[in-house]
Amino acid sequence: MDGVIIVRKEAGYTSSDVVTILRGILHMKRIGHTGTLDPQAEGVLPVCLGRATRAAELLTAQTKEYVTRMVFGYETDTQDTTGQITQTCEYAFSEEKFRYAVRKLTGEIRQTPPMYSAIRIDGQHLYDLARQGVTVERPARTVTIHEAEILALDPKGASLRIVCSKGTYIRTLVTDIGREAGFLASMEKLTRTRSGSFSLDQALSLGEIREKALDGTIEEHILPLSELFSEYPQGTVLPEDDGRLRNGNPLQMGRIRFEKGLPQAEANPGPLSESKPGPQTGDQEDLIAMHLSDSAFIALYRVQPGTDTAVCYKMFGV
Repeated sequence: MDGVIIVRKEAGYTSSDVVTILRGILHMKRIGHTGTLDPQAEGVLPVCLGRATRAAELLTAQTKEYVTRMVFGYETDTQDTTGQITQTCEYAFSEEKFRYAVRKLTGEIRQTPPMYSAIRIDGQHLYDLARQGVTVERPARTVTIHEAEILALDPKGASLRIVCSKGTYIRTLVTDIGREAGFLASMEKLTRTRSGSFSLDQALSLGEIREKALDGTIEEHILPLSELFSEYPQGTVLPEDDGRLRNGNPLQMGRIRFEKGLPQAEANPGPLSESKPGPQTGDQEDLIAMHLSDSAFIALYRVQPGTDTAVCYKMFGV
């Protein structure tokens, strides 16, 4: 099984727990998730199987959508309601100030990762240091909040829909919005509703995956590797160039047959949208999904700027 299965992660499991359980259900070792979800978080977790594990880093870069519930009046050491309360406050609720804070923290922002996170500093996970009562300086990072929609708002808390870039901590965003609005806030609930093109209605719980594995229908729910890059130009080599492609050698553009047109800027997916899975960063432009002469997908190639040559970007094999 080479492809991606969309898991609906339940609260209480880590992303690594999901991988471990799937290895037992599917009886395969080559499995990897595409971005950590906090244990208390629920929702979409794309998991790569077999050769598709080589695409994990590309899928991790996808835009994410979350729905979160935040409560006002206190902060915790974990920035969510599972942690120990560190501060409380009295506050005069202002809807106007809250809406302003949400607007201000939309777009490109700087965010300091929380201590309770899987980031490593000097070889140690921050959450391990936090559990020891150790706090270290964390460099701020730039993230992008593409959309921030207020779904519900009252003097005790709010629900938000957030569309954001890779690496965004919603817990931290909640804390920052609260402070900008003039009071303390903590995240109460978090559901990832979308990861790139993968949505919650596609996702299966671990229990459902177990049932479908037992009744022999699980492969119907695995997205084939080739479909991950279906929006990219589709290139096929001539039979005499199969060997060059299998070995990841450079290919001449004039010897590639294209089904979806040449890989030009306007044909390139660019930043991920809801309907276009694949790479998202700016240095992954002009990618081609390359196929052997028998139409088997095998690699991603990238056009060398200003040349008639495509070079191997990521080899998946067959």
